[in-house]
Amino acid sequence: MPTPIPKNYHAIAMGSKIDLGPCCAFDNRPIFIHFFNPECPCSRFNVPHVSALIKKYGDQINFKIVVLNKQKNFTIDEIQQKFDAKIPVYFDEAIAKKCGVFSTPQAVLLDQSHNLYYRGNYNKTRYCTDTKSNYAQMAIDSLLGRKDNHNPSFNALALRAYGCSLPKCTK
Repeated sequence: MPTPIPKNYHAIAMGSKIDLGPCCAFDNRPIFIHFFNPECPCSRFNVPHVSALIKKYGDQINFKIVVLNKQKNFTIDEIQQKFDAKIPVYFDEAIAKKCGVFSTPQAVLLDQSHNLYYRGNYNKTRYCTDTKSNYAQMAIDSLLGRKDNHNPSFNALALRAYGCSLPKCTK
């Protein structure tokens, strides 16, 4: 089932300029933000897939993880160990709001100018096993290979939020 849209949700349109503040002020490459809750089963299931994306594209994209969990405190080191990657980790719910994210796991890809290029799911399957629906990876490939200013088009399964609701990240 899709994650219910919160009552006070403020939609952020694709192509919108996203000001993430100091965490991304000096990023001159595209930015990929993984919105993650270690307590959310869907988030846990896609850790290997996100780790593979970081390894494959880490030299071309600035990856970041935003941990969204109010029930338990996690450390940066704990999160980096889960993904086997020394990338920036943040615990700032405001980043999710600025990107229009209201569930975990979700992927956000910003172009070099910090415009929202993609916000959505990683895959149509919980375990990210269907290579034909690796939506986040498709968005990365599209951004890195684009020759025009058009954003990719995706079906509803890519763009409709599934997973644990924010702010408490409940199922």
